[in-house]
Amino acid sequence: MMSGPLLRIMGLWGRQTGWLLAGLVVSLASLAAGVALMAVSGLTIGAALVGGGLVIPAVLRGLGSARVVLRYTERLVTHGAMFRALADTRVWFFRRLARTSAGGLGFRHAGDALSRLVGDIEALDGLYLRILLPLASAVLLLPTLLLLIGHRAPGVAIEVGTLFAAAAFILPCLAARASSRTGAGLAAEAGALRIAALDALTGLREVRAFAAEGRMLAAVQAKEAALLSAQQAMAGRTALAGAASFLCAQIAVLTVLIGARVNPAMAIAAAFLVLAAFEAVGGLTRAGALAGHASAAARRVLEAADAPVPVPDPADPAAMPVGTTLRFEAVEFRWQPDRPPVFDSLTLEVPQGARVALLGPSGAGKSTLAALALKVVAPRSGQVRLGGVDIATLPAALVRARIGWLGQATHLFDDSIRANLLLARPDADDAALWAALDAARIGDMVRALPDRLETWVGEGGTRFSGGQGRRLALARALLSPAPVLILDEPCAGLDSETERAFLETLNETASGRSVILITHRLTGVERLDRIFRLSNGKAVAAAG
Repeated sequence: MMSGPLLRIMGLWGRQTGWLLAGLVVSLASLAAGVALMAVSGLTIGAALVGGGLVIPAVLRGLGSARVVLRYTERLVTHGAMFRALADTRVWFFRRLARTSAGGLGFRHAGDALSRLVGDIEALDGLYLRILLPLASAVLLLPTLLLLIGHRAPGVAIEVGTLFAAAAFILPCLAARASSRTGAGLAAEAGALRIAALDALTGLREVRAFAAEGRMLAAVQAKEAALLSAQQAMAGRTALAGAASFLCAQIAVLTVLIGARVNPAMAIAAAFLVLAAFEAVGGLTRAGALAGHASAAARRVLEAADAPVPVPDPADPAAMPVGTTLRFEAVEFRWQPDRPPVFDSLTLEVPQGARVALLGPSGAGKSTLAALALKVVAPRSGQVRLGGVDIATLPAALVRARIGWLGQATHLFDDSIRANLLLARPDADDAALWAALDAARIGDMVRALPDRLETWVGEGGTRFSGGQGRRLALARALLSPAPVLILDEPCAGLDSETERAFLETLNETASGRSVILITHRLTGVERLDRIFRLSNGKAVAAAG
C-alpha cells in the first residue's frame, strides 16, 4: 500500500516525529486496553454461564476506565499530530510552489493549485490515521492471537491467524491495487471541478453580462457528474473490501466457537478476543481502497512541488553590488523555443537615480523586460547587470530586495491595510506606514476611516475604488527600501483624470530612486530623464 510518493510525503513530517510516535504509543495502549477488556469480559461471561453467577471483577472495571481515557487521549494526540503534519506539508508545498512560480502560476490553473494545496493534501490525512496506526495494531495483534488461542487450540489459532492476515494485510493490498486507477481519476476530477467552479466565480461579471449563466452552470455540473461517478466507483470498491473483511471476521468467530466447544468459558473469551482484534483492523480494507486516492493525491502534490525552478540561484553567489545602475547587454529572449524572439540583442541602460520610460504596443516585450530584471526568467544569451554585476550570479531574493515592482494588476489581499503594506517591509513601524500612505496621497483618506490602518481591504481591494486601490499598492511599493522601482502599466484601468493625479503623485514620491515606467503611452505629466521605444526586439531612444 505504500508507494514512493506516499513514503516521500511521510518524509516531510520529520518535525512532528515526537507527536506521531506519541500517537502511536497511545493508540497501541488504547488497543491493548480494548482487547484486554473484551477478553476479560468474555472470560467473565463464560465463567458466569458455567458457574451460574456473574461477578464483575475489579480488573474489568479498571480496564473499562482505562479504555475510555486512553481512547479519548488517542483521538487528541493522533489527530493533533496529523494536523501538525499536514500543516507542515502545506507550508512546504506553498514554498515550493512560490519558488517555481515567481512569475505567477504560469501553466497552472488557480483552481488546480488550490485543489492540490487543499484537497490533495487533505486526502493524505488517512495515511497516518487510517493506514499506519491500524497497520501497527495489526502487526501487534497477529502474534497475540496466535499465542493466546494457540496455547489451547493450535489448529484454531492457525485458521484464525490466516483469516486475520487476510483481513489486515492481503485484502487491503488487493483493494489498494484495484483502486489505484480510480483514485487517480478521483483526484483529477476533484481538481477539474474546482477549476471550473473557481473560473465561473471569478468571471461572474462577464458571465452575467453575456447571459451565459446556463452554459457555465452546465459546465460545472458536467464536472460534478464526473466527480460523482468517480466517487461512486471508489465507494463500490470500498464496500466490497469492507464486506470481505467482515466475512473474514465472522468466519473467525465461528471457527473459535466450534474449535473450542469443549470449554465454553474459553470459547466465549476467545470469541470476544477475536471480535476485538478484527474490529481494530476493520478499517484497513477501506483504507486500502482509499490508498489509491491518497497515492494519486501525493503524486499530484509532488508533481507541482517538483516543477523546475525557472531561474535557479547560483551555487556560489557573487557579492551584492553597491551601485544600482541596471543594464541589459545584448539580451536575447524568447518564451518558447518555437516562438519568435521577444528581444534580439537588446541593449539598454538605466543609470542610478534616473527616470526612464519604456514605450511600446502590446506584445513589444515591456513586461518581459520587467520579468528579466526581477530574475523571474533568464535571457537565452546576453546579460542583465545590476551595479555592474550579472544578476545570474546573484540570489533572486537579493535582486528583488533591490528592485521593487508595481504591476498593472497588483493584488490587494483580503486583509487589513496594515497587513497589505507590511508585505513590502515586515519590520516597518506605524510612522513608516503613514509616511508611505502620505507619499501616495492616500493617508488622509485612511485617517478618516474608523479603523484606520486596521481597516479591512476586502478581496482584491473591493472596499476601495480603483484609484484608491492603486494608491494603496503604490504606498506598498514606496514602503519597500528597494532603490530601483519598476512600474509596469501602473495606471491600467484608471480614467484619465485619476491617471494624471497618480503620475503627479509618483513624480513627487520616488526621489532618489531609479524609476522604470513601462507604459504604452505618455500623458505629458511624467518627469523623465530618458524615453525608449521597444520595437522589433530592440530599444530605440526616443525624443524626450
